[in-house]
Amino acid sequence: MPLSMAVPGTPARVNCVRGKDEVRRFLENLGFVPGTPVTVITETGGNLIVAVRDARVAISRGMANKILVC
Repeated sequence: MPLSMAVPGTPARVNCVRGKDEVRRFLENLGFVPGTPVTVITETGGNLIVAVRDARVAISRGMANKILVC
């Protein structure tokens, strides 16, 4: 399922990242690589605040739809 559908506070693991090469590279630089644990902290105004690799990252819902988690 896409990261945008994850329940806030529930840990998940990145399965894969979809999109064009530049989008995938951008998200991988933020820490969204397959196998990495992530947790959605909160959803505000369509944007998500996500905990990934000891950091909190704000991403848009469109970007979160490109990150598949399990």
